[in-house]
Amino acid sequence: MKKLFFSVALAGLVLVGCKDKQADAQKPDLTQYVKPNIGTAHSRWFFYTPGAKPFGMAKLAPSTDGHYGNKWGWEAVGYDDRHTSIEGFANFHEFQIGGVVFAPTVGALQTKPGKLENPEDGYRSNFDRKDEFATSGYYSVLLKDYNVKAELTATDRVGFHRYTFPESKESNIIFDIGHRQGESGAVQDAKITYFEDGRIEGYVTTKPEYVKKYQQEATVSMYFSGVIDKQPTAYGTFIDSIPTAGQKDIQGIGAGLYLTFDTKANEAVNIKVGLSYTSIENARLNLEKEAKDLAFDQAKEQAIGTWNDYLNRIKVEGGTEDDKVKFYTGLFHALLGRGLANDVNGAYPKNDGTVGQIPLDANGLPVHNHYNTDAIWGGFWNLTQLWALAYPEYYADWVQSQLLVYKDAGWLGDGIATSKYVSGVGTNFTSLAIAAAYNVGIRNFDVELGYEAARKNELGYEGRIAGAGKMDVGAFVKRGYAPYIVSKPGMEELTTEGSPFGTSHTLEYSFSSYAVAQMAKALGKTDDYEQLMKLSKGWKLVYDPSTKFMRPRDEKGEFIKDFDPTKPWTGFQEGNAWQYTFYVPHDAEELVELIGKDEFNSRLDSIFTVSQKNIFGGGTNIDAFAGLEGLYNQGNQPNLHISWLFNFSGRPDLTQKWVRAICDEFYGTEGIHGYGYGQDEDQGQLGAWYVMAGIGLFDVKGLTAPDPSFQIGSPLFDKITIKLPENIRKGEFVIEVENNSKQNIYIQEAILNGKPDESLRVPFSAIVNGGTLKLKMGPEPRK
Repeated sequence: MKKLFFSVALAGLVLVGCKDKQADAQKPDLTQYVKPNIGTAHSRWFFYTPGAKPFGMAKLAPSTDGHYGNKWGWEAVGYDDRHTSIEGFANFHEFQIGGVVFAPTVGALQTKPGKLENPEDGYRSNFDRKDEFATSGYYSVLLKDYNVKAELTATDRVGFHRYTFPESKESNIIFDIGHRQGESGAVQDAKITYFEDGRIEGYVTTKPEYVKKYQQEATVSMYFSGVIDKQPTAYGTFIDSIPTAGQKDIQGIGAGLYLTFDTKANEAVNIKVGLSYTSIENARLNLEKEAKDLAFDQAKEQAIGTWNDYLNRIKVEGGTEDDKVKFYTGLFHALLGRGLANDVNGAYPKNDGTVGQIPLDANGLPVHNHYNTDAIWGGFWNLTQLWALAYPEYYADWVQSQLLVYKDAGWLGDGIATSKYVSGVGTNFTSLAIAAAYNVGIRNFDVELGYEAARKNELGYEGRIAGAGKMDVGAFVKRGYAPYIVSKPGMEELTTEGSPFGTSHTLEYSFSSYAVAQMAKALGKTDDYEQLMKLSKGWKLVYDPSTKFMRPRDEKGEFIKDFDPTKPWTGFQEGNAWQYTFYVPHDAEELVELIGKDEFNSRLDSIFTVSQKNIFGGGTNIDAFAGLEGLYNQGNQPNLHISWLFNFSGRPDLTQKWVRAICDEFYGTEGIHGYGYGQDEDQGQLGAWYVMAGIGLFDVKGLTAPDPSFQIGSPLFDKITIKLPENIRKGEFVIEVENNSKQNIYIQEAILNGKPDESLRVPFSAIVNGGTLKLKMGPEPRK
């Protein structure tokens, strides 16, 4: 594909301003299907943020245990559907970022949140689920202990809080700034000041666990500037549990502020708070530009309207109510994470801690946006496919955002928090995602710079820094595989001559080498193409033909002894040989041939038959790593593609069968059974996977092949319409499914744009140019 199929006419995620109201009125309200509480048991800090806009900076949510912190940087913390008390409402919820908590109370002043098992010892309050409502863009709850109704909504960079109090002369709002929240890490400094004109301003600086590991000297700061619409009768500051009445400002770890009001029955107190990662001044500017004259109900209406605009880009009809709830809740999570990091004036936090400037267009708006983002590990089997399909302007911004960090710091960062390196798993697939973006026509970035960054990520090892991940890529480039070596605990992702995860790294680096090779070829970089394609075959060096498993090799080139294919962490990161043996997405056909088609199909089918008994993962074990020792684990990234591999082995019916089963059984609609049982959702990845599976389109190769296409699966719905705003992409792609049901899951006939299609492939270009795919379904596989 040689041409750019769309132009990004918008800066970031600003939707068309002059919307046709009649057209809007005809859009279905899809937010009714968004149920954020699904899967909140063992959810990450960023998972539950209903008071937010798509990809926003302001992400407001209740916290049930946020102040408990996060020892390793990845554990579940924030909101859990099993908890029965709320400690406050945080404004920042992002990967490795969290803080600035507000909490309404009534009665005697308390300045510490208290424990889950003893709520009365702090300012937290009990609540009932029947008094709670959450959807995309809005949240409300009744705090039983205080009889206060709390409501949350947001613009892109401004949080809105509305607290409706009972009659009392002791109605308080606690501003808890200087304490650790969620994944934020230990607080280094904090400050808050109250001004008698109603402004509350300050900052908190933290050191997240992943920042400590990958960029030791760095910190993450959050700034805020808020206005409150009622004059307090008293105010003061506190450090931890020690208040100081009448004081307007305080600085230090544990710092906070309280305001006390005289309220009438059902009197609402409103707070609007501008947020920023660069300065208090820019937080103030964000508030001024986005919300100066905006009231709570207006902001709520706008937020829900924007969510409907985004959700309606993929409109599904038919299917069950539960299918729609799973689908649009999954889409909500895919559009929620990886939020804005720059201000309205284009200021953004640089890797070195200073403030950078994104160029502005003729209207004074940044030409693109900058984002915080979790790693893209596995994201090419869900997020990037979804972005390319229906949210290409975000994908374009994401690439520009990653290149900002490369220009500022010299290396791509897989995960970034205010531009600081937070690699997470210690790999780096950013180059693959950049190459795939170029491959599907997203080219509104400096292509030569993008290629330079991608090439360096695949081949550069001299002077490589920990934050760039892939520290053992030099061994891979020199040997063709990354050896298995034993390292000191905590150093697994930082070794250079090999890795305890050398085998999975070899498979990953082979795939990303292939992706960047295609970009090299398109740009005429012949020598690079040949080198990268040679490296893309590295997976063969860790394939053991005697066992027909991928097997760790040591520095001497010998397969390790006492090999147990069910054992995770020995050669394989967050998985085992059963799962990773199928990790050859770019050479799927060759892997099938190597194992043998019949054996391949029999083995993979058996894996799913056995795994179905354990709900395709960790069973009912509520833990992010449940399922690592299983044959298949839908709850983690390494094998999210393998149910689609039957399309490469002559048995597409088995893909249709097993993908449907995973959608129906692994995914649920409850607080505990949502994404498996407490599995690691990683900023929308498992939700995006369900979306792609639900519409029956998926690409094992992650859109990296020269002529990218989606393999066709078994859609859950009778009709799917993919339509973007016309200033992004004209036309629509419609999938019509005849005779669809929970029993009729097998494709009998496929017709693409009026022509029979036997390949069960849809070229990416066919979708972006608009058209129709008609599928006829039946209860038995087509013979």
